[in-house]
Amino acid sequence: MIYMQLKNIKKSFSGINLFQRISLDIKSNDRIAIVGRNGTGKSTLLKIMTGKIGYDEGEIFQAKDISIGYLAQLKAVSSQYTIWEELMTVFTELIQEEKELRKLAEKIESLSANGGDNEQLIFTYGKRQEAFEERGGYRYESDLRGVLIGLGFSEDDFSRQVEELSGGQKTRLALGKLLLQRPDVLILDEPTNHLDIDTLTWLENYLKNYAGALVIVSHDRYFLDKLVSVVYEISHRSGIKYTGSYSHYLQQKAANYEQDMKRFTKQQEEIKRMEEFVQRNIARASTTKRAQSRRRQLERMDRIDRPLGEESSASFSFQIEKSSGNDVLLVNDFTLSFSDSLAPLFSNVTFQIFKGERVALVGKNGIGKTSLLKSILNGDDDVSIGSNVTIGYFDQEQMNLNDKNNILEEVWGQFPLKNEQEIRTVLGNFLFTGDDVLKTIRTLSGGEKARIALAKLMLMKANFLLLDEPTNHLDIVSKEILEAALLDYPGTIFFISHDRYFINKIADKVMELKPSGMTEYLGDYDYYIDKKIEQVERKKLENNNKVTVTSKGTNVSNNKLSYAEQKIRDRELRKKARDIEKIETEIELKEKELSRYEKALNDESNMNDYVKIAELTAKMEQIETSLNDLFENWEALHE
Repeated sequence: MIYMQLKNIKKSFSGINLFQRISLDIKSNDRIAIVGRNGTGKSTLLKIMTGKIGYDEGEIFQAKDISIGYLAQLKAVSSQYTIWEELMTVFTELIQEEKELRKLAEKIESLSANGGDNEQLIFTYGKRQEAFEERGGYRYESDLRGVLIGLGFSEDDFSRQVEELSGGQKTRLALGKLLLQRPDVLILDEPTNHLDIDTLTWLENYLKNYAGALVIVSHDRYFLDKLVSVVYEISHRSGIKYTGSYSHYLQQKAANYEQDMKRFTKQQEEIKRMEEFVQRNIARASTTKRAQSRRRQLERMDRIDRPLGEESSASFSFQIEKSSGNDVLLVNDFTLSFSDSLAPLFSNVTFQIFKGERVALVGKNGIGKTSLLKSILNGDDDVSIGSNVTIGYFDQEQMNLNDKNNILEEVWGQFPLKNEQEIRTVLGNFLFTGDDVLKTIRTLSGGEKARIALAKLMLMKANFLLLDEPTNHLDIVSKEILEAALLDYPGTIFFISHDRYFINKIADKVMELKPSGMTEYLGDYDYYIDKKIEQVERKKLENNNKVTVTSKGTNVSNNKLSYAEQKIRDRELRKKARDIEKIETEIELKEKELSRYEKALNDESNMNDYVKIAELTAKMEQIETSLNDLFENWEALHE
């Protein structure tokens, strides 16, 4: 069933065409992502779909009796109620119906006691009770509790006043309220903002099982990959539909561009040949008819437009002024508390970071991750910075930007020894050109402020980067450019992020901050999650493996190990199978490479070139050594 259909929607602001020819279908159970650069009109399109704003041209069709729920960016609940009372307002009708059913039951009981006729009342009660149950009448409180806990609220929070909450908590509350309303079409604009990783995982699982259609705008690539099956890209003021996951969309987009460019190039070559033929032969009597025929072919040709590539993107890299020593950071038995009367946020935190490491810091919201980074920056007690370490800090709140400055003043003021042209060139790399550099900081968007902060960070040439949520406010393309710059960075990185895709790309170590201390995981985000699951399963295994004592004093095993043991064994076997497959692929590539060198060695043109022969022989020996190692590993895994 089609819930909503958009046909050739066009929208302009102040005479500037934001987009045109946007067509989109929303069917029951659709999982749709709308993607595109910042400023392409994604949020505007969502507002048009929900009727919040109008459109200039096109048509919108919506099925009757379809409910639409919309979560805007930074939407916050304002209420005089407690958290629990505010979310209970979603179920006002159910609560009223529950009261009516209770009265009806009492009336039936009273009539029955007095010998009255209550058959019709019993029938009515049964029908209303059935409808009440179908609408979730007997589970709404447990649903409410589950959503609140899933979104990171504790049982103790339920009685807190809504007005006491932070902006991020109010936004989470707005999301929870919308989820409990269960509209047919759920439209979410950046729903992952203000969510920690545990809450993100819960939300993904909740939305996977959502009964209605989903339309999502998000820069969280991991989140999109887990959920969506249709991607609409807004680019160059028009929309293109791709079927499949977000990763499939990226692959298909690249393949389509390559194919379109080949078709365009081939046609351009054909046009050039035909034009040259006409030019050479139009004046000659013997060939003029053929030349005229070619000219008519050219005039009738349906010419292919040059494929539109990516829109302009920032371009930058991080360099260092000098190398640090091997020991970059040591934090020893660090405890953080804001008051002697309050329990510490965390205690007993001890860890080291060495030169060249890329470490992700994760943990629940409010655990003190940002405070830990600032303590390192401030050189607090129990924090030791290594020799020749220079720190560059990215603040997620951009508090180090002066709202009164324009862009040029903000950057040049921190690096006064550079001339204006150098500063303008750097800003141009971050997409601030011409008079853009005269914009005042307070007028800029979050993404623009983030780009300025990154420009200043790049100019510092520090060898140790402390990054607090560096991908916040960046669109997907800007995130990819930042990732590429950090992957090429020769220094050390310690960063906070809830962007799991970003963590996977950058981190070679994950540190999880808890109230009781720090736990290290030597790998990327996926490795960290695998290890966490393994820890939970091992704990279950240990609990199941405990020995109990019978009334006669005999030790008896619980003998409930098979499921947990099998899960761990299966995971190990799957890992070995992947390792074997990887080694077999490497062996195949090495053997092909060896074959090429053998062919070159037997080539007559190389027979008398002793330098070339020595070079080829040395390379073949290296490959054979690698092959021997690979075969040994392969055999060991099979054993």
